[in-house]
This record gives sequence, structure tokens and C-alpha cells, in this order.
Amino acid sequence: MNATQFRNSGPVTIENGSMQSNIEAYCKLLSLSSVLEHYESSALDAAKSKISYQEYLYTLLQRQIIDRVDRSVNARIKKAGFPYIATLESYDFSFQPQIEERLIRELATLSFLEDAKNILFVGAPGVGKTHLAIALGLEATKQRRRVKFISAEELARELIAANRSNTIADYLEAISRIEILIIDEIGYLDIDKESASLFFRLISKRYEKNSTIITSNKEFQEWGQIFGDDVIATAILDRLLHHSYPFLINGPSWRMKDLIKIKNQKTEKTKE
Repeated sequence: MNATQFRNSGPVTIENGSMQSNIEAYCKLLSLSSVLEHYESSALDAAKSKISYQEYLYTLLQRQIIDRVDRSVNARIKKAGFPYIATLESYDFSFQPQIEERLIRELATLSFLEDAKNILFVGAPGVGKTHLAIALGLEATKQRRRVKFISAEELARELIAANRSNTIADYLEAISRIEILIIDEIGYLDIDKESASLFFRLISKRYEKNSTIITSNKEFQEWGQIFGDDVIATAILDRLLHHSYPFLINGPSWRMKDLIKIKNQKTEKTKE
């Protein structure tokens, strides 16, 4: 029976005996899992507080919507492929004062998506590049945006696999539709000629269509070495930087934060 036939088939009744069993059957039929879980306890609360039937129904439906949105967001977070969860609240901007916190928080509103602008975090290992990239990606998933996190190494493998299986056009088309693509750790490993060419095609496909967030431990003038070709590196950077927010982070390593703190404490005690 298709949807039209179902609607025209008259009222659906499920007579399994008790009112409770019928309510539960209808909730399952309509996929109202939250209503099914909470309708009895909410009814008791409603009776005690003497709220109206409308308020009782509103409370149940509101909880159902919240639960459904939460599940949708959690599914998007899982699908994004974040290696861990990082938030702006857990980032210590005082440890990297050169990063403009106001601008980062403005970017967290996702306004940069409107113009398909890119974000590039460049700096030495441990300064918090990946943390910030994930935090912005997480904010996007909360707004039900499509996000994909992938390391540069894994991306190179996927591009080559797609190219050699003659599915590269489909792969590029699919990945170009992702609203935020986070490419992590460009520069830790050199990229071979085939991967460099495919990487250029990927960036070109996304250019002025959707946003890309990049993290790299290499300054832009060193990208020719990463891609093994100055011309390709320049073409990639031209497209990434044309509409972008570049952040050059020259501060201390986040991972060394506690060690530096201990060292400073010892220094202060020695002075005493």
C-alpha cells in the first residue's frame, strides 16, 4: 500500500485491548518514541499541576521535537568523522593571544558559509589548529550543516582510490556538496604528483561553492615542497586564499602548556 492509498483507506485503528496498549501502538506507528516514553509520567505531572490538556500535549510534542533534533545533530557529528570533540569554550585563547577571539567567535556563527569563504590555520604542531577547526565544524553540525573531517593523508588515499577505480568524477561531485570540508595536517607528509593533481581538482570543484577549513604546519611559501610542484601549489593557494580567513599562529605548543607552567613555577621558587 502506497502513501496515497494509506491516506485514503480510512481511519487506522488498532484494537489490542487496553487504552494504554493502543496509545503505545499508535506512538510506534507514528514513530513518536519520546511521546511513548514520557506520556504517562507527563500525565501524572499534568494532573498534579492541573495544567490544561493543550499544555500537556504541547509539552509532549515539544520534547519529541527536541529529542528528534538531538538525534539528528548527534548523527551529523558521528558522520562528520571528528577524531575527538573540541569546543571553543575549552580553547584557552589567553594561551594564544595573537588569535583574535572575537573573529573566531564570529566565524562560529557560520556567516562565512554565505560567501563560501575558507579558513586556514597555519602554525607549528600543538598550537591548537585542529582544536579550532573541529570546534567550528562542531558548531556547524549543531546547525544541521553537512561537515566532513579528514586528514590530508586519508584524503590523498581516497582521491587516488577513486581515480584508479574510475569514480573520481562522482567522488569530487559528492565531496563538493559538503558545506564544510575540514582537511587536517597538510604538510606533515609530502603529497605525490597524482595526489597533488587530484587535490587541485578538488579545491577547484569547491571554489566559491562551499567552505573549506585547512590546518597546516607549513607556511604558504613552503607548499610547493608539500605538493612537489610550485605551479600546482600556487594554483591551490590562489583558490583557497581568494575568499578566506587565514590565521598564522606562532605561539607556544598547547601540549607543552602544563610543562611551561611547571617550569615557570620552579623558576619563581628559585627566585624566592
